[in-house]
Amino acid sequence: QVQLVESGGGLVQAGGSLRLSCAASGRTFSMYAMSWFRQAPGKEREFVAAISWSGSNTYYADSVKGRFTISRDNAKNTMYLQMNSLKPEDTAVYYCAARRAAVTTTPRYDYWGQGTQVTVSS
Repeated sequence: QVQLVESGGGLVQAGGSLRLSCAASGRTFSMYAMSWFRQAPGKEREFVAAISWSGSNTYYADSVKGRFTISRDNAKNTMYLQMNSLKPEDTAVYYCAARRAAVTTTPRYDYWGQGTQVTVSS
């Protein structure tokens, strides 16, 4: 069982930056592929970024490529999402997710956090 807790969300102006964190419980964090998804009001949950268990492979949605960076620190059981050049369309609840299998950009993750709100004002 893995418990995930997101933090770092908030209100920021367009063009600004935020860094989200996802803290995981358990001693096997390094064995999990991790991902960030987001869900805006009235829209389906969508993939944002993913990272392999070792951190050597990363994947991004086209909408965030070049602006967002996913990373992880296995020694701290924590994953991050650095978000730069934020746009109003990035406004959503951001969720982290984990699975003990190969990384995927689909929502087929076993564990999910409760989400953190990111609001970008124009």
